[in-house]
Amino acid sequence: MRKLIAALAVVAVVATVSSCGGGRTKAARLLENYALVTIPAPDLSGITDNGKEVLNLYRFAADQADAIYWKQNFGPKSTFDGLQDSAEKEFAYVNYGPWNRIDGEPFIYGYGKKPLGAKFYPADMTEEEFRALKDPAKESPYTIIRRKGDRTLEVVWYHDAYAEEVRKISDLLKAAADITIKESVREYLLAKAEDVLTDNYMASERAWEQMTDSKMDLVIGPNEAIDDELYGIKASYGAYVLLKNEERTNLIKEVCAYVPGLDPEFSSKVYACDVIYYGGYPNAGYKNIGCNVSGNRAIIFGNIIREKYNRTVFPAGMLLFEGDDRAHLDANAFWWEIVFREIAKNMVERNHALGNEALTFEKAEANVLGALLAAQLVDENRISALITKQDILATFVANTIRSTRFGFADATGRANLIVYNYLTEKGAITRKVSGKYKIDYAKTVEALQALSDAIKGIQAGGDYEAAVEFAGTYAFVPQAIQQDVVNLELEKIPVDIRFEYEK
Repeated sequence: MRKLIAALAVVAVVATVSSCGGGRTKAARLLENYALVTIPAPDLSGITDNGKEVLNLYRFAADQADAIYWKQNFGPKSTFDGLQDSAEKEFAYVNYGPWNRIDGEPFIYGYGKKPLGAKFYPADMTEEEFRALKDPAKESPYTIIRRKGDRTLEVVWYHDAYAEEVRKISDLLKAAADITIKESVREYLLAKAEDVLTDNYMASERAWEQMTDSKMDLVIGPNEAIDDELYGIKASYGAYVLLKNEERTNLIKEVCAYVPGLDPEFSSKVYACDVIYYGGYPNAGYKNIGCNVSGNRAIIFGNIIREKYNRTVFPAGMLLFEGDDRAHLDANAFWWEIVFREIAKNMVERNHALGNEALTFEKAEANVLGALLAAQLVDENRISALITKQDILATFVANTIRSTRFGFADATGRANLIVYNYLTEKGAITRKVSGKYKIDYAKTVEALQALSDAIKGIQAGGDYEAAVEFAGTYAFVPQAIQQDVVNLELEKIPVDIRFEYEK
């Protein structure tokens, strides 16, 4: 089990900066770090009436996935409905509980530190108890561990633990299957409707891979082990409701043909979409801007990428860079960087022998490999956008620095800290006395390649102790980042975004 650092310096710095907020509560100050973004009502001009009704059913199903995630992360959402402090209530909704997802610390009085195992395991379970539990299903991503009346442990499948919500999801997907006019969509929905009742997702994953002719998409289920910080096993429930962007999807497919080592079959299964609705883990804390489920298909969220760049990446880069490096910040570079990050996930193997470090290493390797691929293909003129390799690298560095604000308690934050500290150690990025960064682009490419090789070596060897040692060396919050956090806070540059949906 990973033991998180009890008191992170970066958290102390943020708290100090935030304390200048007069009479505002802690939650009110933290909530300001999430820019409120309106997701416009989607353009459904090309969608049939049947399709529109299918989309409604997708959203209802996503709400049920959201309800399951509340139970996995904290408990009933209704716990916070009666809070008198509106900021505490809203920030609890953002974080799906009373804990700030950036540092795991409570922002509502009366709660202790967030349990590493969320609600997947009893909070008082010891490692010896877990090891002694004989049921092999304890290792499944789709089970929880709980105590029986006699205080011994038992394993419960998700479809039993969340029976009411799972049944509703199944019924909603069957209803959508009844009215869709797309045979591939019907097959997927019926397969998923059965699979959520058994927690065996092979049939629906195969059907989803074949569902290539729909303008709409639904990704739903327990897909990512994002919240299990004890063992990195248990998958969190979530959902995305999406509309496909055909033009950008075709651009991606053209470029995929030039990606070295990429499975040609996978190349045809990378899609650009706009998000209509999030439910569950994708909506908790910072917002995902792409997904890659089981390595079978990758989806890029164009509208969310745009909002992230405009509200967080670009202003952070403008504050932290100067001169030529500022000029290399580019929205198209950021879009392609994310495209290749999601593609890279298909080329990265998660080794579960790395335990609770597996996700951190997977994310770090995907980030690094994605940046290298994007820089290489831009340099080879394989991408038609008017961007340069320097644009890719500068935008990547800006995004890495601003993403370290996700903190030590989260795999995404830890992955970005590894990248940042490695680039700094190798002299690829230098923070001057003024607080501004200078990028050495040649050294950045060399350092990213070396980091990729180091991570791949640890993953291939499945050496947990080596992973812990490497993370201990690079996944820490340096003084420079503490100072950057102060500057970003003072300039009121958001950590991330939160959503409201246009009616």
